[in-house]
Amino acid sequence: MNNFDFRNLDFNNAGAWPVPVKAFFCALLAVVILFLGWYLFVDEQRDQLEQLQAQEAQLKKDFEFKQGKAANLQALKEQLAEMEVMLFQMLRQLPSKTEMPDLIVDISQTALATGIQNDLFRPGNETRKDFYAEKPITLRMVGTFHQFGAFVSGVASLPRVVIMTMHDISLRPQGGARAGSASGTLVLEGTVKTYRYLDEDEVSQEGGG
Repeated sequence: MNNFDFRNLDFNNAGAWPVPVKAFFCALLAVVILFLGWYLFVDEQRDQLEQLQAQEAQLKKDFEFKQGKAANLQALKEQLAEMEVMLFQMLRQLPSKTEMPDLIVDISQTALATGIQNDLFRPGNETRKDFYAEKPITLRMVGTFHQFGAFVSGVASLPRVVIMTMHDISLRPQGGARAGSASGTLVLEGTVKTYRYLDEDEVSQEGGG
């Protein structure tokens, strides 16, 4: 092949080529086929392998995360049970259905005992929630800053735990009283809500409803 001139090859009559030339072109064709096979098949498989490796890494992370959650599941269940017991105990410190009327009277009497003037003290309709009931009280009270402080302290010292939340409350000086004066007369108007716990029958009615 050293003295062979490839320009003299008859490509229309490859069978007449010298054996070394045939071998050279067969080897070259094999290389081309192998390259195309790698490019079209192996390279595509490599891309798929990289995708699968990325999926495997993500699945491994997901598994480790879920495994960690599963390992803590029992502890979380125990904490939830403890919180439910604590919530039940706290609810039982609230007034019951039978105690609620007396409690409202006690709140009103506490205001009078501190010298506050009750111009309006009107309990509204009760609203039941999942495990408690709230009762709004529309009020208008007249008194001094110190009297209102004594009223709050008196309510806090009642035998039953009393929770009161204020809604749309306004506190303003009465008449010509000077704003910010501790001895001036103030007018407190708005709505407060107090709460009681639902007994077992009421809770079952709420759940069934």
